[in-house]
Amino acid sequence: MLYFINQKGPFTEGIFRKSPSIKSCRALKKKLNCGDTVNLNEEPILVIASVLKDFLRNIQGSIFSASLYDKWLDVIDQGNEDDKIKATQRLLDQLPRANVVFLRYLFAVLRNIEQHSSSNQMTAYNLSVCITPSILHLPNSGSSELGNFTKKISFIQFLIENCLKIFGEDITCLFGEMSVSSDNSDITDITDNSEKVAVIKEQSLESEPVRMTMFYKKGQLQYDAMTSSRMGPSTDLSTVF
Repeated sequence: MLYFINQKGPFTEGIFRKSPSIKSCRALKKKLNCGDTVNLNEEPILVIASVLKDFLRNIQGSIFSASLYDKWLDVIDQGNEDDKIKATQRLLDQLPRANVVFLRYLFAVLRNIEQHSSSNQMTAYNLSVCITPSILHLPNSGSSELGNFTKKISFIQFLIENCLKIFGEDITCLFGEMSVSSDNSDITDITDNSEKVAVIKEQSLESEPVRMTMFYKKGQLQYDAMTSSRMGPSTDLSTVF
């Protein structure tokens, strides 16, 4: 899903902001939940983005870990940009490796979309407004988080704008050599490549559980020594799902 959003999202106006058909979203969730073969190239990109946001929103404890919630918000109050980057990297050290792997891919996609904001109208700020409620929150917090919403948006915007310094410049190559294009040509079905590994877990989305499938190139999940040292305790990739 990230792969397809990375390809089509940069040239889709209002990606992550526009609301797709609820019926279409439910249909895609049902297919995934039943283990049906899904050709994402035939699914509207706004539907894929919406289902991904639901998946992120329902990760237990959030992808950023609820136990670190207050510390993430404190980052934005640090001094200069370098201080914020170092504070962010220290917190990334405390996340399970699976979470960091996922965040690298996610922010690679968000940066790619932001780089084409003239086409899609999704600046770093607009993206942060739309994606923050799904990735940085406290479970069952309700209205208690409203007071921190501005600070959370500022933090996610900061991550998007500085993701190369935070996660490493190699995140621009995480999806392989294929670059984004604005044409309507088909995208190769990555499920047929034996070099990919699938991570499949059930995750509750809204009122019904959904099985999400994420595909990664084995080679892309290898980290150099410097990056690995910032990843915290090693965990199985599937633990985040």
